[in-house]
Amino acid sequence: MDNIWRQRFGADYQRQKWPVMAWANTYQGGERQIWHSHEQGQLVAPTQGVVRVLTSVGAWAVTPLHALWIAPGVDHELHMVGSVALSTLRVEPDAAPWLWRECSLLAVTPLLRELLLSMARDPFEYEAQDDAALMAPLALRCLQTAQLVDHGRLPLPRDKRLLQVCELLIQSPGSENTLEQISAQVGASTRTMTRLFKQETGLTFGQWRQQAMLSEAVCQLSLGQSVSKVARYLGYTHTNAFSAMFRRVLGVPPLRYMRGAT
Repeated sequence: MDNIWRQRFGADYQRQKWPVMAWANTYQGGERQIWHSHEQGQLVAPTQGVVRVLTSVGAWAVTPLHALWIAPGVDHELHMVGSVALSTLRVEPDAAPWLWRECSLLAVTPLLRELLLSMARDPFEYEAQDDAALMAPLALRCLQTAQLVDHGRLPLPRDKRLLQVCELLIQSPGSENTLEQISAQVGASTRTMTRLFKQETGLTFGQWRQQAMLSEAVCQLSLGQSVSKVARYLGYTHTNAFSAMFRRVLGVPPLRYMRGAT
């Protein structure tokens, strides 16, 4: 991975002062960091609020329960949902060769969260005698043993017609329109869209729509919306049906999930 990265950036590649560096910042709801990429791998770990992370192949709604590893060279954009306190770790590609080559969602342990916050209290370009220098290897160790989360990613397609369909679903997550109706809006057949959904996202239309709903639900709940209001917004007549779907996919009901994220 390191050699590939060096070839991409060539002589312009500039190493950080230290292989592992951290900082923290706060943002208002609605703020965003427009499309960019980093020479280093980056861990995005909100301690308050939700960060929507967009890449060309997927989107994640990252809560304080989780952190997202963004691999070196991956173009991404960050959208802040609600007031966000964000901790960030940036890692040189050769500092830990085992690190993931693709964006990965992982569970954040209390130890990792405290390490990120503590490292950020020192200057970004800390000195060898600072606490951050001692904590950096332990932070990498926490990453190495972190539990990866197999849900949360909303895969995004490359086909322009299918991308239009996905954008319509994201804009109106509670819409009851069928795939046939949505496909007609973008000038494609239902058969073509059905094939493309599976081919480009690995999910069926119904599975993708459910993932989009869950992503929106997490964001709305983080803003303090009630479970019943979120359920209605997403097109559910009965709150219990929404809660059952949420629990089936994420393992816990909405309120318990959000208690863990605060």
